[in-house]
Amino acid sequence: MPLNIPSIGKFSDEELISLCLANPDLNIERDEKGQILINMSPTYALTSSFNSLILIELGLWNRKKKTGTIFESNSAFFLPDSSMKGPDVAWISKGRWQNLSLKEKKSIPKLVPDFIIELQSETDNQAELKQKMEKWMENGVKLAWLVSPQSQETMVYFENTIESVPFKNKLDGKNVLVDLEIIMSEILEE
Repeated sequence: MPLNIPSIGKFSDEELISLCLANPDLNIERDEKGQILINMSPTYALTSSFNSLILIELGLWNRKKKTGTIFESNSAFFLPDSSMKGPDVAWISKGRWQNLSLKEKKSIPKLVPDFIIELQSETDNQAELKQKMEKWMENGVKLAWLVSPQSQETMVYFENTIESVPFKNKLDGKNVLVDLEIIMSEILEE
């Protein structure tokens, strides 16, 4: 749901953070034009479960490799195009995360994740999700997965290509999440 605030025009990053802190139950994002987007509907149980299972798989891999930091769906990042977006799952390489100050880590960082996942819920518009994926890539995400339980496929965005991978086939982390392999059909069961 877009929110138009004509008297202000556009929130600064600090004002946007204040808005988020004042409304912790809302999922607030900002597009590159400054429009505030609010998602007030809760995630359905099945979607929440799927997101948790994917996060666990990534977490197990990351615990072994110790190459980065993982973020869940309540995270957000300021991107180069001035938008602020929150993916369902994000991963940032260890070196890039360690380069942030403690103050930056305790806020919404101006940092593009190396990897993100968007999980299509029953209420999501797939065309809007695909646009969001394109924006992630345009802003510098190296690898992105759009996971669609409805179509039983994952759209993999990597190096200017988009590949559809059926849930029964192996997904790999390319040169971003080295040695990560996931078969969605093995972890996402209804």
